[in-house]
Amino acid sequence: QVQLVESGGGLVQAGGSLRLSCAASGRTFSPYKMGWFRQAPGKEREFVAAIRWSDPYTSYADSAQGRFTISRDKAKNTVYLQMNSLNAVDTAVYYCAAKSTVQTTSYDYWGQGTQVTVSA
Repeated sequence: QVQLVESGGGLVQAGGSLRLSCAASGRTFSPYKMGWFRQAPGKEREFVAAIRWSDPYTSYADSAQGRFTISRDKAKNTVYLQMNSLNAVDTAVYYCAAKSTVQTTSYDYWGQGTQVTVSA
């Protein structure tokens, strides 16, 4: 069983930065892809960014492109999300997720989430 634990959330002023971390533990960890998602109050969860574990191919939502950077440290089994130029619309609970294999249709492991609040 894989466990994902997010950290790094908090309160930040508009224009500021945060770096989220997602540490994976459990059985030998080698997923196909890792992703970050977020859910704002009253809204559905949405994709933010993803990175392939074997090679650092990345993808971003339009809202994250140019402001957020996803990266991973394979030795530490950790994925990061560097978030810059934050604004109020980025306020949400941010979730880390793992997609086990390329055949897996959806992300099958999820963390508990970390709150990010951006004040005006």
